[in-house]
Amino acid sequence: MVPASGAKPDFGHEPPLVLPALTRRVRLGVLAVAAALVLLFAVAAWLSPYGPDGLPVGIGTHTQLGLPECNFLRLTGLPCPSCGMTTSFALLMHGDLPASLRANAVGTLLAVFLLGMIPWSLVGAARGRWLWIRRLEPWVLWAVIGFTTLALLRWGVLLAVRQWGSG
Repeated sequence: MVPASGAKPDFGHEPPLVLPALTRRVRLGVLAVAAALVLLFAVAAWLSPYGPDGLPVGIGTHTQLGLPECNFLRLTGLPCPSCGMTTSFALLMHGDLPASLRANAVGTLLAVFLLGMIPWSLVGAARGRWLWIRRLEPWVLWAVIGFTTLALLRWGVLLAVRQWGSG
C-alpha cells in the first residue's frame, strides 16, 4: 500500500527529540546567571530578618541593603504585591520556612524555584544543552507570568482580608 500524496509514512515511532546545543556565549551566560543566583542567596543569608526581640519581621528587610522603605506602603498604608519578598528569601535562607511563608508565600515559592535553577543551570552549562527542555524562552515567559499572577492574587487576598476580615 502506498501512502497518499503528501502524507508522511508512519513507522510506528517518533524520531528522538534532539535538543539544540548551547553556544559558548550562552553557556557562559548561564554560568553568570547561576553565579548571580548564588550571590543573591548569599546576600539573603547575610540579612537579618529578625527584629530586636528575636521574632521574624514581616517586611522591611530590604532596608538593610540601603534601599528605601516601600513607597506604596508609606503612601497608602497598604503593602504592595512584593512587600515581604526580601524578608521571605532571608527567612528561608535562615531555615525558618513557616515565617518565610507568612512574610510572603509567593516569595518563598520564587526562592525555592530560583534555588532549583542553580543546579539546573550548572548542569545545562556543563552538558551544553538545556535539561528537559528544547527552548528556554517560553519557560521563562511562563515563569514570569506565573509568579506575577501569584503575587497579584496573594496581594488581592491580603487586601480583601484587611478590608473585610477585620470587621
